[in-house]
Amino acid sequence: MALTSVYNLQNEKVEDIDLSDDIFAVPVKVHVLHQVVTAQLASHRRGTSSAKGRSEVSGSTIKLFKQKGTGRARAGTASSPTRYGGGKAFGPSPRSYVVKVPKKVRKAAIKMALSDKAMSEQLKVILSFELPDLKTKNFVSVMKNFDAGKKSLIVVNGGNDNIIKSSRNVPWVKVLSPEKLNVYDILYHDYLFLEKPVVGKIVEALSS
Repeated sequence: MALTSVYNLQNEKVEDIDLSDDIFAVPVKVHVLHQVVTAQLASHRRGTSSAKGRSEVSGSTIKLFKQKGTGRARAGTASSPTRYGGGKAFGPSPRSYVVKVPKKVRKAAIKMALSDKAMSEQLKVILSFELPDLKTKNFVSVMKNFDAGKKSLIVVNGGNDNIIKSSRNVPWVKVLSPEKLNVYDILYHDYLFLEKPVVGKIVEALSS
């Protein structure tokens, strides 16, 4: 197990904590991370694009004019894709973009993403993110203590309303609960902050 420092909101070391090597020190495989992130982003697509084909366009099915003698090209119904107002040839139809990824692969990818942050020294364990009041200004000053001016992901234990509401107007910060932790958010953000109780929950969830 790797010994990691635990900090308070003033960025002062208060104690040490052991991080499980099975969760925070596993080999990183890029193709596994790519598979899970691609599936996660694909599942966010709504898949509602739709266009009417020639059989769905309303209109008369009568032949527009006689086959021969007009000097014009042959024409069938007005719903032909080659005519104005006709149906769309090979148009989009509603579909699901969901890609199923095995549960074991998803867990392995989260372990790899956490390990990448730990090995890159972009992971910090915070004793508690409890803020005394609900103020965005105070929250930003706390983040400045950690020099976290870039994209930051904060994972907090339940019932911490002040930090959730105080961070809403800060575009470079995202606050999650342990249950919603995912590979894309870990990799997308430059820094990962974990509340101390969250570490135990993550280890428990990923070890089962």
